[in-house]
Formats: sequence, structure tokens, C-alpha cells
Amino acid sequence: MENVTWLGHASFCFTDSQTGQKIYYVDPFNLPKNPPAGGADIIFITHAHYDHLSNTDISLILKPKTTVVATPDSLKTLNITQVKFPVEPNKSYEINGFKFDTVPAYNVVPERLSFHPKSNNWVGYIFNLNGLTIYHAGDTDFTAEMNTFDKLSIDIAMLPMGGTYTMNVEEAIEAANAIGAKKTIPMHYKSLLKEKACEAEEKLKKGVVNSEVVILEELR
Repeated sequence: MENVTWLGHASFCFTDSQTGQKIYYVDPFNLPKNPPAGGADIIFITHAHYDHLSNTDISLILKPKTTVVATPDSLKTLNITQVKFPVEPNKSYEINGFKFDTVPAYNVVPERLSFHPKSNNWVGYIFNLNGLTIYHAGDTDFTAEMNTFDKLSIDIAMLPMGGTYTMNVEEAIEAANAIGAKKTIPMHYKSLLKEKACEAEEKLKKGVVNSEVVILEELR
């Protein structure tokens, strides 16, 4: 998909062709030693778990003027001299002309509540990029807020479907149909589902009726 690269797990890289080819990463994790997109102009972190906030991976893509966007608890764990930009859910922000919103990311299923409590104020992001509205959900279940996202005219939604820590494929189907994005990209599932990942992809394709499911290849 043009200007959108899946780096595995919940890690994505976006190229902003409208602002001089600026590079934005979300949750960089397990990156190759020489990331193909190069250094980041902005790094977005959804929450403080090691597979979303990786100091090792962040160091691979830092430039002197990189801005790292994250919730305050996440920023505290970063040992960097670059700009730290704190965010909280349900807010609108702008960095050097790049606009984005934060939305809550949390668990609602009882057996998952301890993984991503709503009280942690962790986030997903909604970007306006290259004329598209893009939603990266972060680690989350199908939340009540998602039932209102159909009003946002989202073009691309990245949704977790691995279960255990986030919504599973059945719940992701419900979320995708509620959100109604033009395209839905599953994430955060291959390392969890392993040999059942392809089965989950097919189930997602069959179950989602309000969006086109796009399965991206991981760039490793």
C-alpha cells in the first residue's frame, strides 16, 4: 500500500508525501538494523509495553530533530535528548503542521482488564495523512468509542486481532464493521496466532462487510 509500510506486529511506517517526504513511525519494534525508510521525523508510541515502546528500536530511527509522541508514563522511560511530546486520550494536536487526534485504547473483556486498563490513559492515533484519515488502534478491545468512529470517515483502520492481550478476530470483525473504514488492516496477531494466522485472516475477510480487508506483507 502506497506510503504505508507494515513492519510487523503493531509497527508501521508512513511517508507524508504532502510535506516533503517526512517519515512517521508508530510503535517501532523489532526493526531491521537499517530501517528502509530511514530516520523518523515523528515517532508515535501508543503505550508503555516493551513490544510497542522499544528504546532499542527507537534509537535506530532517531534523528537530531525527531519528536517522540507518547503518554507521560511512556515518555518517562525514554532516555533521549530529542523532543518529548506528551499526549492523553480524546485530544487534538499538531506538530509542525501535522495534525492528529488521540483516542482511548483499553481492554473491556474481563480476563484482559489487567493488560490495558482504561485508567492508564493509553491511546490510539487518528492521522490526517496524504489526504487520508488513518486510524492506528494501539492495543485495545472493541470499545464503546469505536461505535462512533463511522462518523469520522476513516480511510484506513489498523486493528489488532491476536486475542490474549487485545481483541480477537471475532471482536475485530465487530469493530471493523462498526468503524466502517474504507480499508481495514489487521495487526498484532502473527506472533500470537502463529500457524493459525492465515485462518484468522480468512475469517476476517469473510466477516467484515463494511470495509475492504487488506492483508499487508511484513517488511523485514
